[in-house]
Amino acid sequence: MQERLQQEECQKTPVSLELLLGVKSDPITYRYSFQWLFDLMVEEGVTYLQLGTFFELYFLPDSYFLRLREEAKKRGITISSVFSAYRELGGFLSEDPEMVAVTERNYRRLIEVAALLGASSCGASMGAFPRDRLGFRERGIRRYLEKIKELLHYAKSWGLEWLTAEPMSCYAEPPCSAQEVRAIGEELTTYWQKHRDTAARFGFCADVSHGLVDEEGRLREDHVSLFVATFPYLHEFHWKNTDAMYHETFGFEPENLARGVVDVRSIRSLLFEKRHLLPKQRIVGYLELPGPKLGRDYSDRLLGPMLRQSLRYLKKVLYEEDENR
Repeated sequence: MQERLQQEECQKTPVSLELLLGVKSDPITYRYSFQWLFDLMVEEGVTYLQLGTFFELYFLPDSYFLRLREEAKKRGITISSVFSAYRELGGFLSEDPEMVAVTERNYRRLIEVAALLGASSCGASMGAFPRDRLGFRERGIRRYLEKIKELLHYAKSWGLEWLTAEPMSCYAEPPCSAQEVRAIGEELTTYWQKHRDTAARFGFCADVSHGLVDEEGRLREDHVSLFVATFPYLHEFHWKNTDAMYHETFGFEPENLARGVVDVRSIRSLLFEKRHLLPKQRIVGYLELPGPKLGRDYSDRLLGPMLRQSLRYLKKVLYEEDENR
């Protein structure tokens, strides 16, 4: 693995990179309609949507997603990805066989939904081990890997190109270190290379705000090194801001820029400097906001301005556009 990365680092052939901007739909759930979000995206000149899961998604009929796809298309919006908003597909890490079975069934439905929406990929965080059951961690990760290998074939049969997972910010939610990212990414990439005719590819949906601070408050893996570790397997990523302890997450509004540690300009530079490591030449970074307090008349109304301000800041830094237009 290390030898392969060193060889790739030494490649001299110029590689191009198109860095695109999108939005993840999480903060509108139970607050605004998809039509509202589509219109906002059009007004802000952002056309890529990552649809975040919601509780009803696994039970809705095909017709719902076909209609949503058509509504997006009419507005010029591409639903390019589907990704979990919660940890509801984490049952492969469970010791309970019933949880494993439900997770497999719902993961298959997620794949079907992504295909119905016209997305090229879908994915979820691996899940979370109960803090009192961390002794099962190694076996749980192994089971996840075996189940995902099976699902790569199911995804391919539905026309998807990628299945993804997200590195997280605590030991109970793997992968949480550069070493784990590389081990998982390498095993699943090797599997795909052997079965590429019948299997979708595995990759990471990374997050530029994720890093690891242990229970004693010591920094174990900063957000930059964790992000860079995903590069040989990177399919897409989330734009989000955070503090030095990775405790809170927020956007790129003026009042949050001073307290945030995510340097958008540096992240952009890293992607272009190390673009020879990336497995693809077009990568979408989706703005993933938690949004204001849900279900309050005085806070729900703030979501629109929050999305607009963060999108305009990202476009200014990424593409040198005027954020005060």
